[in-house]
Amino acid sequence: MADTPSTDGKADGEKSAKGGEAQAWRLRTRLVRGGLKRSSFRETCEGLFLTSGFVYEAAEQAEAAFKGETERFIYSRFSNPTVAMFEERMCLIEGAEAARATASGMAAVFASLMCQLKAGDRIVSSRALFGSCQYIVAELLPRYGIESVMVDGTDLDQWREALSEKTTCVFLESPSNPTLEIIDLAAVAELAHAAGARLVVDNVLATPMLQLPMEYGADIVVYSATKHIDGQGRSLGGAILADATFIEEELQPFLRHTGPALSPFNAWLLLKGLETLELRVARHCAGAGEIAAFLSGERGIRRVIYSGLPNHPQHALAKAQMKDAGSIVSFEVDGGKKRAFRFLNALKLIDISNNLGDAKSLITHPATTTHQRLSEEERAHLGITGALVRLSVGLEDVEDIKEDLAQALAAA
Repeated sequence: MADTPSTDGKADGEKSAKGGEAQAWRLRTRLVRGGLKRSSFRETCEGLFLTSGFVYEAAEQAEAAFKGETERFIYSRFSNPTVAMFEERMCLIEGAEAARATASGMAAVFASLMCQLKAGDRIVSSRALFGSCQYIVAELLPRYGIESVMVDGTDLDQWREALSEKTTCVFLESPSNPTLEIIDLAAVAELAHAAGARLVVDNVLATPMLQLPMEYGADIVVYSATKHIDGQGRSLGGAILADATFIEEELQPFLRHTGPALSPFNAWLLLKGLETLELRVARHCAGAGEIAAFLSGERGIRRVIYSGLPNHPQHALAKAQMKDAGSIVSFEVDGGKKRAFRFLNALKLIDISNNLGDAKSLITHPATTTHQRLSEEERAHLGITGALVRLSVGLEDVEDIKEDLAQALAAA
């Protein structure tokens, strides 16, 4: 992106994320200062550029800008100084060459796929996906003549079979939402590349604090920044990270002409969220680990799903691939949907909400919310039963969370 314009229209490249100084910073410094460029007012906080467009001193400048002969901001649907700071900071955190921000996480998923797929192409995806991602891969893409093949993500033999023929794109999320399946990223990346495909990883549950998919061979990483990156229930947002060629030649034209632009105000909120991301994710993980252990010993709980527990099917892989197990704990309540609803309705501290990664603890019933579009057979195959609930552990005192869960289980 171009340097942020100062008030006199000239560029001020101080502490640009593309500079060598920023590249040498350690993670915590990048989270706070990455991408920061100040205007001539020398503001402490990142500037909030609430503008739809930008002006030129001469018609020739506008012509050169639209021809791509000069690098500058043209229109906030294309790029914006505040949004550019968020994109550069995400690159520094992820270790990616380039990034583009979008209006939501689902806009990021859709754009990352549609900018590279066309009729006659083939995509292979893991089956355990967030409901809207599953809709895009299984229902929407085939409408455009794109072949969609879905596999059980933890079964490498299924990946090998599906990727034994030429493929354009591979898509997966790990950990998966809501059953927390862990996929061997390095193994799938190797198979994808052998089939001629790019690997796109939805890294939303892990966050860049716990897992960097590009280190395992992923080509493209997508985020719903609405979740942990904002982390305080304030804004929507998404991000797509990849090499510069993909971003500039394939993704940028798609975004420019279809318009899923992130608002400057939301980009500013996300920049503020990144400053505390490491601290919050560490606290989330510590709390989630305690809650998972606590629920494992509670009456009325059929099973607890958390990769930090030794009984998780991919516990060893999770330990090798992730720095910690994350903020989400899924579990089944004895008695099916009816008792699960009684349990949810009895909670006093924890809020019923389909969001996650928030400072507040949130809980939802996936079979009737995020994954209600799936057939009963598909939900059963994925393990999304009427008894399953998904808990996003917040930043409250963990003892208060435990007490609320215990009283709700007793009331149910």
